Amino acid sequence: MKIENIISNGVSQAVKQLYGLDFPAVKIVPQATRKEFEGNLTVMVFPFVKAARKSPEAVGAEIGAWLTENVEAVSGWNAVKGFLNLSVDPRFWLTRLHDIAADPDFGLKPVTDESPLVMVEYSSPNTNKPLHLGHVRNNLLGYSLACILKANGCRVVKTNIVNDRGIHICKSMLAWKKWGDGATPESTGKKGDHLIGDFYVAFDRHYKQEVKEMMEREGMSEDEAKEKSPLMAEAREMLRKWEAGDPEVRELWKMMNSWVYAGFDETYRRLGVDFDKIYYESDTYLEGKDLVLGGLEKGMMYRKEDGSVWADLTGDGLDHKLLLRADGTSVYMTQDIGTAKLRYQDYPIDKMIYVVGNEQNYHFQVLALLLDRLGFRWGKDLTHFSYGMVELPEGKMKSREGTVVDADDLIDKMIADATEASADRFKDMEPGEAAEVARMVGMGALKYFLLKVDPRKNMLFNPKESIDFNGNTGPFLQYTYARIRSVIRRAGEGFDPQATPSAVPNEKESTLIQKVADFPAVVAEAGRTYSPALIANYAYDLAKEYNQFYHDYPILKEEDKEVRDLRLLLSWTVARTLRTAVSLLGMEMPERM
Repeated sequence: MKIENIISNGVSQAVKQLYGLDFPAVKIVPQATRKEFEGNLTVMVFPFVKAARKSPEAVGAEIGAWLTENVEAVSGWNAVKGFLNLSVDPRFWLTRLHDIAADPDFGLKPVTDESPLVMVEYSSPNTNKPLHLGHVRNNLLGYSLACILKANGCRVVKTNIVNDRGIHICKSMLAWKKWGDGATPESTGKKGDHLIGDFYVAFDRHYKQEVKEMMEREGMSEDEAKEKSPLMAEAREMLRKWEAGDPEVRELWKMMNSWVYAGFDETYRRLGVDFDKIYYESDTYLEGKDLVLGGLEKGMMYRKEDGSVWADLTGDGLDHKLLLRADGTSVYMTQDIGTAKLRYQDYPIDKMIYVVGNEQNYHFQVLALLLDRLGFRWGKDLTHFSYGMVELPEGKMKSREGTVVDADDLIDKMIADATEASADRFKDMEPGEAAEVARMVGMGALKYFLLKVDPRKNMLFNPKESIDFNGNTGPFLQYTYARIRSVIRRAGEGFDPQATPSAVPNEKESTLIQKVADFPAVVAEAGRTYSPALIANYAYDLAKEYNQFYHDYPILKEEDKEVRDLRLLLSWTVARTLRTAVSLLGMEMPERM
C-alpha cells in the first residue's frame, strides 16, 4: 500500500476514535511537506476542528500522537497551525524496498482467464501508400496502450484493420497500369509500399494537370473539371469492377497489395509493434453492406433518388450520413460497421478501443449511434482513443502530394543520428554491438519523444531534440539504466538481489524508494486514463531522482557493507523498475552504453 494511503487510513481511524467523526479516508489527501518544515507528508486538520471543538494546533497534536502510537510507518510529527507534518520511519522504507525487490512482477497485475478482454485497434493503413510519421505515432500509442492495459490485468487483443479497397487504392492501381511499365519491387529495388505510394502521387499529379487543362481549354470551373475528369472516371469504374469481382482488376489488386503487405511487415518489425489479428476491409465491407441494406428494409435508413443510402441522425444532434454511394459502392463507415460485427463474433470483447486521430471524432460518434441503431448493444460502449496530430515545422503532411515524413526514412534517420551522437560511447564495443545499441537508442528516442506528450494534444515533431543524453529524452533513460547495470556488473559476486540489508535508508534513499513504490499507482492511472505519457514522465522523474542520488552518495566505494548493500539493492530495483516502465512504451534498454 502507498504511504499516502496508509496515512489517510490512519487519520480516518484517528478522528473516529478521538472525536467520533466518520470521515472517509479517500477525502484525506496527504501532500509532500514543504521544505522549510520537518516531515515527509502533511495533512490538513481543519475539517476535524468542528467535531473536536479544539484549536487546529491541539487537533494536530492529538492526531499526530495517535498516529505515532498506532501506525508503524509514522515515527514523528509536528503541528503548525492547521497543518500536521508527519515523519515516515525510514525502516518502513527499508521493508518496502525488500518487498519490491522480492516481487519479480512489481507494478504489474496478473492476467487470468477471468480478466476482462479488451481489443485495441491501431495502425489502420491504406494499401495505396507507405506508413508515415502520423502512422508512427498511431502505432506507438496503440501498442503502448495495449501493453499498459495488459499490465493492469486485462487480456488484450491487438488488432489492425487494413484499408485494402476503395477509390484511393484504385488510383494507385490505375496509375501503375498507365505509367508503371511493369515495375515491381524487384525491378526497381524499392520496398513495395514505397513503390505503390509513388503511383498514388503520380495519379494525383496527372489528375491535377488534367483538371487544369480542362479549365483552360473548356472554360470550366475547378469543380466542374473535377467532376468530368476522365482520369477520375476511370478510377471510379475500376472500383465498380473490383466490387463486381472483375478477374483482371482483382488479380492486379492482389499483386499490388502483396507488395504493400511485405513493406508494411518490415516497417512494423522495425517499429517493434505487432498484431494478434488483422482484418481486411475487402472482407468486412460486405458484412457492413448487408447490415446497412437490412437497416434500409427496416426503415432505419433511407434511399435517395440517385440510389444512395443514408442515415438520418438529426434526432441525435448530428446530420445525414452517407452509407452506400449511388453506384452501390461502400464508404469507410460501412466497412467499420461490418468489422465491428465480425470482431464481436470472433471474440467475447468486454471493451473495444479504436486508436484513431482526433480528425475522426465525428466518425466514431456516428459509428456508435449506427451500431446501436442496428441492434448491437455494445455500440455505444465503444471507446475512441482520440489523439492529436503530429505536425512538422513546415505544417501538415499530405500523402497525395508526397510531402509526408516516411516512416522508414524516419527510422533510418533516428538510428543514423543515434550512431553519430553516440560515437564516443561506442569505442569499446564490437561493430555489431555498437550497431544494435545505436538502433535501441535511435528507436528509444523516437518512441519516448512521441509518447511523453499527452496523447490528446497536437505535437510538433523535432528529431534533433529527441536524441539527447540529458533532459527529458529516451536516451537519458537508457543511459541511466546502462549506468546502473555497469555498477551492478562491477559489484560482481559482492551483490545479491535476494539479500536483505539492514542499513536504515537516509532521507535521499527513502525518497528514491518512495518514488519506486509509486510505480503500481502510475501504471493503474495510465490504464484508467489511457495515457502512455504518465508512464514516460514517471520514468523520467525516477531516472532524474536516481542520478541525483548517484552523484551525491558513493555506492561501490562505500566502506560500510550494509550501507553499500542497501545502495546496490536500491540501484538494482530502480533499474528493474525503469526497464519495466519503458517496456510499456515499447522501448528497449541497452545493458551498456
